[in-house]
Formats: sequence, structure tokens, C-alpha cells
Amino acid sequence: MAETAQYRVATATRTSRIGLLVLLAGVVFLATTPFWGGRAEMRLVVEFCYFLALAQMWNLLAGYAGLVSVGQQAFVGLGGYALFVFSIWLGVHPLLALPLAGVAAALFAIPTALVVFRLRGAYFAIGTWVTAEVYRLSFAQVSELGGGSGMSLPIGVIKAVAGSRSERELVVFAIGVAVAVASTGIVYWLLRSRYGLGLTAIRDSEAASESLGVNNFRTKLFVYVLAASITGFIGALIYLQKFRIAPDAAFSLIDWTAYVIFIVVIGGIGRIEGPIVGTIVFFILREFLADLGSWYLMILGLVAVVIMLRAPQGIWGLLAARFDLHFFPVQRRLYLRDGRPPGSR
Repeated sequence: MAETAQYRVATATRTSRIGLLVLLAGVVFLATTPFWGGRAEMRLVVEFCYFLALAQMWNLLAGYAGLVSVGQQAFVGLGGYALFVFSIWLGVHPLLALPLAGVAAALFAIPTALVVFRLRGAYFAIGTWVTAEVYRLSFAQVSELGGGSGMSLPIGVIKAVAGSRSERELVVFAIGVAVAVASTGIVYWLLRSRYGLGLTAIRDSEAASESLGVNNFRTKLFVYVLAASITGFIGALIYLQKFRIAPDAAFSLIDWTAYVIFIVVIGGIGRIEGPIVGTIVFFILREFLADLGSWYLMILGLVAVVIMLRAPQGIWGLLAARFDLHFFPVQRRLYLRDGRPPGSR
């Protein structure tokens, strides 16, 4: 909290402090799953966590930087394949290969950004999808990686994670929870920094932000590479849990981008809380509707359309506007020294 002679600038609110306690309780609940749940519950929590992390990264791009990417599956696939390359070809310990996969995805993101950043609006979205398809088709041609049919992790690599199956599942579980918490924390920290002010300015008006001294290209490139790196790490974690990878699965538009977009849209784009709410809603719907086959996707689409029509700001945006709820406040609010807002009597 910064103070001046007559005013003080506050970022935390009462609801944000309450929200922090609620979120901490949720993290503790998830983290204690091994004590009250079985293997199925642990795998479900890991899946929940990496979908939440993917949603936070897409929300950072689209909701704050204005980069509506439909090709984030490219970095999931790149991260997954990097895990296999590092652990099988180079003999790197699989747990060390996870952050290296994130680095590899970030390196691929730089030339990718130099291409897709030349596009704007819908053309940018299409360009990211086309780029992801190019990566998918390219990896399908590499016979050393199993070609179109993919490949599995050798038993030696799997056992290197931990000696027993239960220990391996516990390790993956711990990393999954950590990456969900870390991704949310990184987005919050970033938006509270000067980069957050720059991103807000870029989202509102690129021309105006440039005139205010914001380097639009450098700021968007930084965010794009950061999101790619964390997405690549998540991709490696996903396929460390699955033990097998194939191009069609690793670069799946529906699995790693369409569902994530659905999560962010219904939860609330441009809000950190949005992906959290959206992920919860998505898993609830999936639990009750997954057995309906193609009707499941149709119902998800219908829910998304209804939310966009009735509450364009998403579920959390609707709640925040009505009840002034801000669990992750990134705005700066000006108050008088006695705590009253300016202009009050």
C-alpha cells in the first residue's frame, strides 16, 4: 500500500482477504487428496490442476494481452514431445525434463511469435491454429518419435520417477497441484507489476498504449513466451502421467484449446478468478454429461452460448459486478487518509 500526504493507494480489499482464505482452504483440500481419496481421485485432481493452469495461461494471453490464440495445443504437444526427447534420447531424469520441456516450448515460441504477430484479430487466431497443425504434421513425419502412431515411455524412464506406482502417482500429484498454484500466482504477480499496467493498456488500445511509452511488441512477446513455457511444462506433465504420446492427441485442438477456451469464457475472461470458476463448472458438467457422447459437446456449446448472451463477462464477472467480489484485486483504488473514497463527505 503506497501513501501520499492526503491519499493512499490500496490494492487489497476485504473481499480479497476473504477470498484468499477460501482459496487457501481449497488448495489444502486438494493437497490432502492422498489422505482421503484413492488413485482415481488423485488423477482427477491432477487433471483439474493442469486444466486450471492451461486456462490461466490462455486467459493471460486473450484476457489481458488481447492475443486470442487458437493454437495453444502446439505448446502442449511440444512440451510432451520434449519430455520424450530429453528422457529417452538424452538420458535426462524425467523430473528434470519437465522444466527443460518448458524451456524448449519457450524457444519454439519465439520464432512462432515472429510469424503470428504479423497478423491481427481473427487472422491471428487462425494463424496460431495453422501453426499448431504444422507442428502436428511435422512430428507425425518423425519416425524416431513413432510417426503418426506415437510412442510410449520405456519402463526404465517410468521407474526413474519413483520406485513404485503409488510413489509415482504421488509425485505427479504434487507437481500438478504445485503448477496450478504457481500458474495462478505468476499471473497475479505479473498483473500487479508494471507489465500488468502495460497489458491493460494494450488490451484497451494498442495505439494509446504505444503513445504512453508501452513497447507493445516486447510486452506481448514476453507474455506469449511465458505462457508457452508454462504450457509446455504442463504438456510434459500430462504425458508423464499418460506414459504415451501421439501427434493427434498431443496437438488436439479440442482437448487442449477448445475446452480451455470454454472454461475461460464461462468463468470470466480477463479475471484471474474466471478460470478457477470455469474449471469447476467444466468438471461438474463433464461428470454428469460425459456419457452422452456427441450430445456432451453440443450441451457444452449451448452452455457457452447462453453464458455469452446472458453474462458476457462470465459467471465470475457477473458475481463481481453485483457483489463487488475481487479475490485477486489488480486494480489500484484511491482513498483519503481516513479511508473514505475521494469526493465523499
